[in-house]
Amino acid sequence: MKNLIEKIRKLKEEKNAIVLAHSYQNIEIDEVADFVGDSLYLSQKAKETNADIIVFAGVYFMAQTAKIISPEKKVLLPNINAGCLMADMINHQQMVEFKKKNPDAPVVCYINSTAEVKSECDICCTSSNALKIVKSLNAPKVLFLPDANLGKWVESKLSKVEVITYAGNCPVHHDIEVKDIELARKKHPDAKILIHPECKPEVSRLGDYVGSTSGIMEYVRKSKDKQFVIVTEKGVADRLERDYPDKKFILIKNNMLCESMKLTTLDEILYSLQHEVNEITLDENIRKRSANCIERMLKVSK
Repeated sequence: MKNLIEKIRKLKEEKNAIVLAHSYQNIEIDEVADFVGDSLYLSQKAKETNADIIVFAGVYFMAQTAKIISPEKKVLLPNINAGCLMADMINHQQMVEFKKKNPDAPVVCYINSTAEVKSECDICCTSSNALKIVKSLNAPKVLFLPDANLGKWVESKLSKVEVITYAGNCPVHHDIEVKDIELARKKHPDAKILIHPECKPEVSRLGDYVGSTSGIMEYVRKSKDKQFVIVTEKGVADRLERDYPDKKFILIKNNMLCESMKLTTLDEILYSLQHEVNEITLDENIRKRSANCIERMLKVSK
């Protein structure tokens, strides 16, 4: 593996390329990544970079987002089959129909959506900034898609805003039940329970902290506690165990795995860099319209 890592690092230098990796990736990907983080952080890095090539160790909508905001860059997705079940729950036509039912409400789309869907929305959000984004609209009613759980969590934090949600979800997080949290409390009474807001609202309500992957990591960094139950994808727990060996991390369930996120390998990153394959391309009209949606988010998030 060491030889593989060195080859990738050398190629990055030769081709003025960077690797952006999401925190749900297999942990060895971090060895070649220039930046590792959540969707908001990686979007910001895609916009800021001076690299000619962006290799995105993530899933399809993330690579699309990088291309949307950095159209002059060559964006590569090492494994073209790395999709997102949540993003696939709504297509362009379903998006249009959803808007027709509430024509006067601004539309917020979670970043876990396709470029075609983003092109029909007013502003984008991530789990890091969803609350801030919805508040910034100053609207009594907003449409939120595709993640109903995140939308309802936002609504629970904003008493004067009605959030009308689309019926989408992340199957990994949606699978967590109240009984799982209650059992974790009994088994680990001294542990703080850290929950991602893609979980059901009744689950999120039981957490000591609710936040994005980066928010969870930041909470651990600042906390003096020594035990944590992690209620999100395994990649986050893996990185916390590596970075804080003096603390104990319990993954809420062993099946907290995003299979699409785990598809990308070091071999595929090397191959994509060598041959510059699986390049992301977008219709320019859709790219421009979806760029407006993302740029508004980045402006509010500064």
